[in-house]
Amino acid sequence: LTLMCSRPLPVSISSPVGPPALLPLYFQWYIFYFVIQRKKWVDLAWMITFYVRIFLTYVPLLGLKGFLVLGLFFMVRFLESNWFVWVTQMNHIPMHIDHDRNKDWVSTQLQATCNVHKSAFNDWFSGHLNFQIEHHLFPMMPRHNYHKVAPLVRSLCAKHGIKYQSKPLLSAFADIVHSLKESGQLWLDAYLHQ
Repeated sequence: LTLMCSRPLPVSISSPVGPPALLPLYFQWYIFYFVIQRKKWVDLAWMITFYVRIFLTYVPLLGLKGFLVLGLFFMVRFLESNWFVWVTQMNHIPMHIDHDRNKDWVSTQLQATCNVHKSAFNDWFSGHLNFQIEHHLFPMMPRHNYHKVAPLVRSLCAKHGIKYQSKPLLSAFADIVHSLKESGQLWLDAYLHQ
């Protein structure tokens, strides 16, 4: 949508429209564009087999016609992209990050991320990425084990006076909205009120 306008859209408009359209539409197109531009023909063939398999599986399984299968695929991608944006951003966007404070690596990870409280729903909904602090500290650890190291990380932070932030799910969602609103206001101030 922003590409069609002469000036970039304000964040207050593009943030609700951009993420849902970005993953299912733009990324799908750009992946093909990238592969063709780089002449990665074997990769392109494998990518095409994915869509062939979707058609061969879902047309007989669901009794849908060809374009309905494509519509179903993009609807699922639309829902997944919204989920992905909310889950990844609730741990990152609202965090205040200073430029070049020369902090150690662990402190930088803890300043840039926060956790969402553990619950059966939060663990399921986020795929255990509600333990984002532990994910940044131990990226190769299986996600379902993050809750086991969280108390150790929390005690290490307390011992060294490093802030360990965890919040409820709805507070994390509200922080995203407030952060986007603040970014949108900064954009308006910078570009529209010159």
